[in-house]
Amino acid sequence: MTHIALTIAGSETTGGAGAQTDLKTFHQLGTFGTAALTCIVSFDPKNDWGHRFVPVEPQVIADQIEATTAVHDIDTVKIGMLGTPATIDAVAASLAERSFTNVVLDPVLICKGQEPGAALDTDNALKEKMLPLATFVTPNHFEALALSGMESIESVAELTEAAKRIHDTYDVIVLAKGGVVLEGEDAVDVFYDGDQTVELRSPKIGQERVSGAGCTLAAAVTAELAKGATPLEAARVAKDVVVSSIENRQGGHAPFEAVYQGNYRA
Repeated sequence: MTHIALTIAGSETTGGAGAQTDLKTFHQLGTFGTAALTCIVSFDPKNDWGHRFVPVEPQVIADQIEATTAVHDIDTVKIGMLGTPATIDAVAASLAERSFTNVVLDPVLICKGQEPGAALDTDNALKEKMLPLATFVTPNHFEALALSGMESIESVAELTEAAKRIHDTYDVIVLAKGGVVLEGEDAVDVFYDGDQTVELRSPKIGQERVSGAGCTLAAAVTAELAKGATPLEAARVAKDVVVSSIENRQGGHAPFEAVYQGNYRA
């Protein structure tokens, strides 16, 4: 029987991130993917490729989750872009009504400071309502700073400290991503589950971020957990999938490139 995973995430129409990337990652790893869309995101080529963001009605989000969990026996879910407090409320309520063994949260934070407003409200709602439901989180450098409360993360040792603080605060397994931000020849991610700290290293592939890498990592963790892998096993596979997806990245007319998972081989 094919293993099944659900992504609750936004649609990114160009195919390089969001639910589109999650489903392709699930498929590449032999997991049947289902999706509940939280928002529609499209780049604006006439405005410096900025994001146009349209939230899906909360009841429609709840309906999607109800439908896919009625059809399939799903115990593993990935949470991606949410974007509004109302969306977070709807997803949190739907998760609380069901029993998921694995809830992988890509903690997409959108507020770059502490100024009041919709972005800060959304991030606070994510911390208060989604993180307590998560079992595994995959923060990037900026998100690790925000969730750990640290003032700076400039080394692998500091990234490790951030992972430990996030684990201790939220009682979750952490895969903190150093990516291209930390100095050195390697892209280093730190796995911490409360018992063991493991550095996952690979040589950097250029110095620019590639769209969809974070989505791919969290989705690959989700797919592997759905198949019964341990969290560390899932993290190791996810790292390899991301490396392959960046090596085989997809270009286009935008000023950034996107991941492509299709060349990954275990």
